Amino acid sequence: QVQLVESGGGLVQPGGSLRLSCTASGFTFSKYSMIWYRQAPGKERELVASISSLVSIRNYADSVKGRFTISRDNSKNTVYLQMNSLKPEDTAVYYCYGKQSWGQGTQVTVSS
Repeated sequence: QVQLVESGGGLVQPGGSLRLSCTASGFTFSKYSMIWYRQAPGKERELVASISSLVSIRNYADSVKGRFTISRDNSKNTVYLQMNSLKPEDTAVYYCYGKQSWGQGTQVTVSS
C-alpha cells in the first residue's frame, strides 16, 4: 500500500532553516506530482508547495515564495522541502501528499 513518511521537523528560531523529507513507497514515485501542505492550530490545511512528475514544475504559496524550495529525488523516492528564513507564522504540522494519500505529518515550530 501507499506510504508517505515525513521527517525533519523540529523547533527552530525565527530566521532559521529546516529541511523536511518525505519518503514514499507502494507506488511509482516518479510518475506522480507531490505536494507539501501545512496546518496551523485552528486553521485549515493549506497548500505550501508542489512539484510535478518528470519535468519537476514547481509552484508555491505566496506566503513562502522566495523562502521555501521544493525538490525531489526520484532515485530515492523522496520529496524535500527546504525552508529558509522561517517565521513564527510558519509554525504548523507539515504534511506530504501524493497518489491520493497523506503522510502522518511532522511538526515545525518557529519560536525564540
